[in-house]
Amino acid sequence: MSRNSRRISVIDSHTGGEPTRVVIGGAPDIGGGSIKQRLPGFLDHADFLRPALLGEPRGFEAMVGALLCDSERQECISGVIFFNNSGLLNSCLHGTIGLVKTLEFTGRITFGEHCIETPVGVVTATLNPDGSVTVANVPSYRYRPAVAVEVPGWGEVLGDIAWGGNWFFLVEGFGPELSPENIAGLSEFTLAVMNALEVSGITGEDGSRIDHVEVFGRPPDKSSDSRNFVMCPGGEYDRSPCGTGTSAKLACLYASGKLEAGATWRQSSILGTVFDGRVEPLEGNRVIPYVTGRAWVNGESEILLDPDDPFALGITRQ
Repeated sequence: MSRNSRRISVIDSHTGGEPTRVVIGGAPDIGGGSIKQRLPGFLDHADFLRPALLGEPRGFEAMVGALLCDSERQECISGVIFFNNSGLLNSCLHGTIGLVKTLEFTGRITFGEHCIETPVGVVTATLNPDGSVTVANVPSYRYRPAVAVEVPGWGEVLGDIAWGGNWFFLVEGFGPELSPENIAGLSEFTLAVMNALEVSGITGEDGSRIDHVEVFGRPPDKSSDSRNFVMCPGGEYDRSPCGTGTSAKLACLYASGKLEAGATWRQSSILGTVFDGRVEPLEGNRVIPYVTGRAWVNGESEILLDPDDPFALGITRQ
């Protein structure tokens, strides 16, 4: 090991099977301001953390990273920037749940409500006495229902476009059967849909790329109301039920009159893990989704980036 090795302190967790690696020390300075204002500083000075921490040989493609930041907002316990193998993420609720359990693990918080600043706004996370975490997400809504897109090899596919902290295309009744045995086929289908949306110029309300595709079907058992499969930017599926995706689904259900305010909707992942969700209505068709899930801290380590290591910044795949 070189004396000039950079040391990055991280804490690992998983939320319903989906991993989160929280950077708690050793990251470069990315400047001040709001968390959104710090994103360019991350890209300029800390973007090497993505391949170095999430790629091989230290991580794997499905891992989500979270840079723990101080927040300049007095009401917030911290700020956070989420990232994955493809770039920065607007928001990440499974990562927020993992972050809360990380803050508990490090002794920074105990049970109760805690505000966290994200690039898309402040979310309130409650660490419950039973160890679960409930996140009150940013306002979410269905933008367009029953949008048709022509997908090569699959024909016309219908889906709702909705915002839950990220832009989603929510599909039901199309594609392979939702089962763990079909993960490869579901990955192929959802990536084809994502590419078709981009080619067709179908976007979110602000012209943003729809970078998540979520497929729904019957639940695996009576413990949930639905099973989903979520494809994330970067080409990896979400092992959890996806918090921002559950938020988008809740908004669509409410807009369709299929979910009453305060009623619980239980969303199962392709692996069978479950998030509980409910909504609080706002003006218009917007809602505040409340998503409850569980995370477990499963690692604490110091990552060494040795300048003599040819893969110090990860293995780049061409």
